[in-house]
Amino acid sequence: METEPTVLVTGATGFVGRRLVAELTDRGVTVRALTRRPDDYDGPGEPVGADVNEPDTLPAALAGVDVAIYLVHSLDHEDFEKRDAQAARDFGTAAAEAGLRQIVYLGGLGEDDGDLSPHLRSRREVETLLGEAGVPVTTLRAAIVVGHGGVSWELTRQLVKNLPAMVVPKWTSTRSQPVAIDDVIRYLAGVIDNEQAIGEVFEIGGPEAMTYVDMLSVASEVATGRKLPIVPVPVLTPRLSSYWLSLVTDIDLTTGRNLIDSMSTEVVVRDQRILDVVPGDPLPYREAVRRALAERLAEGKKV
Repeated sequence: METEPTVLVTGATGFVGRRLVAELTDRGVTVRALTRRPDDYDGPGEPVGADVNEPDTLPAALAGVDVAIYLVHSLDHEDFEKRDAQAARDFGTAAAEAGLRQIVYLGGLGEDDGDLSPHLRSRREVETLLGEAGVPVTTLRAAIVVGHGGVSWELTRQLVKNLPAMVVPKWTSTRSQPVAIDDVIRYLAGVIDNEQAIGEVFEIGGPEAMTYVDMLSVASEVATGRKLPIVPVPVLTPRLSSYWLSLVTDIDLTTGRNLIDSMSTEVVVRDQRILDVVPGDPLPYREAVRRALAERLAEGKKV
């Protein structure tokens, strides 16, 4: 496009958002960092106070913006499907009224005709609702994102750290395709204002499709130098599993249950078109784990 875009990043203080804002500002992009508490914001970009759940706050935040990156969700709320649907509808409407030319959304992998979990079903609904008012939406669908500070990765790290051995439910044999946070940021930045990406849906992932048991085993090897003994059991429902997780990790019970529901669904990359639009080899899972642990250590925290 003719001019460099002004980009609004929602969820700018979150796991993905803060990294993306830093990457875009490093590239010389004009970035507005949307946050509910702009006075407390100390990251790069221009802080803008707004809340996607309060539609009256959106017009001022979106004025003069060309592209918006939508990274918000309500996994820690029991009624997250209803909340996320309304927020997406309101944001899409405000974006259209402000004249945006693109919304970029980070959604979830999963077959459209598959038996999607409530979490993944909600992510798919948000894709549609964001574009209802007419702004083209570019969607990147990802499975587990591996990086320091991510909820799914933190769940893995704490299980490996806190348990000498693990009794795991049947859902942990479901395949997923984890992706490094570095690659997620690279893809998000790469589709902004990219003619090849406008209105498209892309699947993103690392090079390996793995079961959650495989992910735990590799994470254990990288973190501790030993393989975690893992014993599968035939019956442990997602609800019971979430109570189990809340005992051995500090992950919020509601968030844990919603994540586990998603882990029961196979989510692997079937479409590799993103590699043509944003070229580059994605990082292997083992390297993504190594980087996540190194970043944690660099903050002075124990593995």
